[in-house]
Amino acid sequence: MPDERELAEPTDADQRALLDQYVAALTGADVNALMRLLREDAELQMPPYVTWIAGREAVARFLAVRARGSGGAWRMVLTGANGQPAVATYHPEDGGVYGAHAVQVLTVTGTGSGAAIARVVSFLDASLFATFGLPPELPAASQP
Repeated sequence: MPDERELAEPTDADQRALLDQYVAALTGADVNALMRLLREDAELQMPPYVTWIAGREAVARFLAVRARGSGGAWRMVLTGANGQPAVATYHPEDGGVYGAHAVQVLTVTGTGSGAAIARVVSFLDASLFATFGLPPELPAASQP
């Protein structure tokens, strides 16, 4: 867990750039790009499961393997949760639709070019999408 003094409220431009890079890296299952965005001591949690992964390389590889093994490219919608950047992920399903999968809340440290992701908490609960005003699925042709 990063020290509270390290936490930063990213500016809109910083946040958008970091989120765009994260989405591109995750969508492309790009381990190296994910590693560039994560702090060395990055952590990943996946409530309600007890899954906890620590370390830049371990987190990046875990995310990339899940994205690569999904049967197609994920769709993602940028959002926020409690003042933190977040990404709603949609998983490819039969019939070409994309179903609500998880809301990933990112803890960011630093600002500007020094910004990095310290923690990803991936809430694996599709019912949360309604809380964010997001649809439960996206059609195949949809581009969020």
